[in-house]
Amino acid sequence: MAWESPRRRAPELHRPKLAHVPRSSISWSLLLSSTTYFVFLVAIFFLYWPMARSRMLALAVILFANYFFYAKWDLVYLALIPAASAVDFLIGLGLQRQWSAPARRALVTASITMNLALLLGARYVPLLFGRVAPAWHWTLPLSLSFYAFQAMTYTIDLYRGDTKGTRSLLAHLAAVSFFPTTLAGPITRVSSLITQFEKRTMLDPAEGGRALFLIGVGLMKKFLVADYLAGNFVNRVFDFPNLYTGAEALIAVYAYAIQIYYDFSGYTDIALGSALLLGIKLPVNFNRPYAAENIADFWRRWHISLSNWLRDYLYFSLPGKRSRIMPYTNLIATMVLGGLWHGASWNFAVWGALHGFALAFVRLWQTRFGPAKGTGAWRCVNIAVTFHFVAFAWIFFRAPDFDTAMLMLARIGSLSVSLANVTLPLAAVIALGALAHFVPKRWYDWSLAAYSRAPFYAQAAVLALLVLGLQTVAQQGAAPFIYTRF
Repeated sequence: MAWESPRRRAPELHRPKLAHVPRSSISWSLLLSSTTYFVFLVAIFFLYWPMARSRMLALAVILFANYFFYAKWDLVYLALIPAASAVDFLIGLGLQRQWSAPARRALVTASITMNLALLLGARYVPLLFGRVAPAWHWTLPLSLSFYAFQAMTYTIDLYRGDTKGTRSLLAHLAAVSFFPTTLAGPITRVSSLITQFEKRTMLDPAEGGRALFLIGVGLMKKFLVADYLAGNFVNRVFDFPNLYTGAEALIAVYAYAIQIYYDFSGYTDIALGSALLLGIKLPVNFNRPYAAENIADFWRRWHISLSNWLRDYLYFSLPGKRSRIMPYTNLIATMVLGGLWHGASWNFAVWGALHGFALAFVRLWQTRFGPAKGTGAWRCVNIAVTFHFVAFAWIFFRAPDFDTAMLMLARIGSLSVSLANVTLPLAAVIALGALAHFVPKRWYDWSLAAYSRAPFYAQAAVLALLVLGLQTVAQQGAAPFIYTRF
């Protein structure tokens, strides 16, 4: 997201942005692409593994890292997070007892209500009070969305009988606020983290190499592709569409599709690598989403942890499973709510509705005619159509307000052609990003294996040089990850 360019706001609804936080405060926070974060990660690494043989000491180190991470953003989290986590732990203890169905339902409802209150309060209370009393204004630099989603997996799974709970407060506190997942996921079931914390394993050198490789790849995605496209083209076009031709506006849409993928998947790679350095495996969050053959396939590849969360904890909780119509209505409702979770804006509502109707159409088609079995050219057509639909929806996701989204569409529809603002380096980065997305998995696996076989000190040296080099290339520092504001 641009920090310098002014943006217009939609007259109907205000769109909360991380950009409201002063840049100076962001510089003191632990962005996963910052040098400060990697100093912190190295310190935790060398503090954690000597303690790893003692479960209690290891959990204490993790918990210290979690709360230190939150505190670097704002000290208020040291009051909110421990209190909410302790309440969920007590609710979990209650759900582990064989109480009556109404009592269990009341407990899980209390957990859901508390976590939704945290999510909505952190995001919208400052907005509402700021409108009622403009002189009274405050914001939290971090949304609590991913914390709340992750916390609810524990109590809902216990209520459904899908997992066994823990009686260790320390394990629960460490798992529910695990720092690599704090900013933007991947949303990980708390029970899965607790299970891993309870295993007394030592770091495998191969896993350590994989962790460093993931971090390096994530940094390259962020600095070399995502931030370059945002700073040199995408932000300018979306902020001031009238200054650009239809062809340039269309290229900006394609560029944003590449930017958001490399930004978010880059964050995920760093988060997965950070956790793996501590012996914890987080779920995969991306799988070449623009190679999807339909929208349902896209959501099995894009932000997989959120897709699974919406399916398991929202869609399956809605009524009407045996109805012929309600499953389609529920798909649309789930995606609209998923869109509005990103922000109280008509843009996000439209983005969610577009995906919801597309998912309902795919489900209806597959119910009537069965799964598509296209091969060769027909498969390529399906991929191209799906990508262009996703890119079209990204316009509403990225535009600062609904009017600007319509203006972008109008500029594209003008069919005016000029590529004066599309430089050769910009075109090269777009092409490189598109090609790298479709790199065969076996090439990636070969590169990973080759890096993992190198001595540990060589791996660390390569990563350190990469971090320093990328920080030098990005003279203004890394922009915040797109999904950290959600």
